[in-house]
Amino acid sequence: MTLQQLHYFLATIEHGSFSAAAQTLHMAQPSLSEQVRRLEAELGVALFHRVGRGLVLTEAGEALRPHAEQVLAEVELAREAVADVRELRGGTATFGVFGSARYYLGAGVVRDFHRAHPDVHIRLVGQNSSQVVSAVRSGELEAGVVVLPIDDAGLEVVPVLRDELVACSADATRLQSSMSMRRFARGRLILYDVTYGAEDPTRRQLTELAQRDGVVLDIAIDVEDAEIALALATEGLGDTIASRGTLHAQGRSLSRKLGWVPFADPIYDHFAFVWRRGARLSPATRAFVTAVEERLEALGEQLERVPRRRMPQ
Repeated sequence: MTLQQLHYFLATIEHGSFSAAAQTLHMAQPSLSEQVRRLEAELGVALFHRVGRGLVLTEAGEALRPHAEQVLAEVELAREAVADVRELRGGTATFGVFGSARYYLGAGVVRDFHRAHPDVHIRLVGQNSSQVVSAVRSGELEAGVVVLPIDDAGLEVVPVLRDELVACSADATRLQSSMSMRRFARGRLILYDVTYGAEDPTRRQLTELAQRDGVVLDIAIDVEDAEIALALATEGLGDTIASRGTLHAQGRSLSRKLGWVPFADPIYDHFAFVWRRGARLSPATRAFVTAVEERLEALGEQLERVPRRRMPQ
């Protein structure tokens, strides 16, 4: 039994004969009647009585009719649902973000996407890149934007932006020249992303660089949020790191007491999109990835204007 056979069966009922149904469907009458005969053969019953030039439903035909109508109606609803998703009249964009993504994306990317596609639901999840990677790999999320490095097993990784990390302090004597990892390690350190610790990509990168220089990063104050780390550094409680994107996002709220310098060997946060290798993203999520990409590319141009160094005042 095929959808086509059910469609021809109902058309024959509506128009009263094979020839009239075939004419309406713009097809040859023998082709249509043959499909109905095959349906009857499969069911083992006659569906129509031949009465003169017309057709009348048998008892079996009457029994089949409501089911055929229901099946074709469900198929049409399925087509419409898929069309809604394909044309972004529905569906859900499921996307993961790293913890400090708000400094890069803010509410703007969600606001603009929602205005462009008001019928698409948005599910934005994530506190850290390692969490996002796990959720994408398990299928909980379709895609995400993360900070590298990550364990990329089974994942597509598409770089999108890099942002320089700088050493931040309220102590001008700590910022007389570009920061070396050895000198940074000798300071009183404030770091963020305490929950994920060594799993956090930025911390992993700092730890690896410190190991290459034969030093250990002794963290005096360990907090969750980059903004809190900056506030504590502003109060003179220690030195921290920040990306230029985070500093840019603070705007005028960032105290002039805080200064920063780049590292002598520049350190960057590298951002990338991730999704399961070979996976086909839903139209909603694919459109959201495009919106995030456009936002980050525009931000990359703005970050070029953020000074690489500033002395505290």
